[in-house]
Amino acid sequence: MEYLRAFWVGGLICAAGQLLIDLTKLTPARIMVCYVTAGVALGALGLYGPLVNYAGAGATIPLSGFGYLLSEGVREAVKKDGLLGAFTGGFTAGAAGIGAAVFFGYLAALLARPKAKN
Repeated sequence: MEYLRAFWVGGLICAAGQLLIDLTKLTPARIMVCYVTAGVALGALGLYGPLVNYAGAGATIPLSGFGYLLSEGVREAVKKDGLLGAFTGGFTAGAAGIGAAVFFGYLAALLARPKAKN
């Protein structure tokens, strides 16, 4: 049942993004920024946590989950370090994901053959 919940919640989040691409003039970059910002805002308001508890990876894998991760990192760091945590918490919480993205992006760049668009 856990897989089913993750599948349909993650699918709805991704379908909403696809609809934004197809039906609006928003660029994919702006949609990505909106997703991360929405994840931060919903996490700060305490609304994204219950979705993560319900859907697991279906809510943490999309970009809104990255925003939620940043907001939770800041929240915990502020409790621990005070105002300084507002500046360091997001970096600490997202370090593993960002590091993996850089590493695998570099690996893909080494293995792929770029082709010019015609």
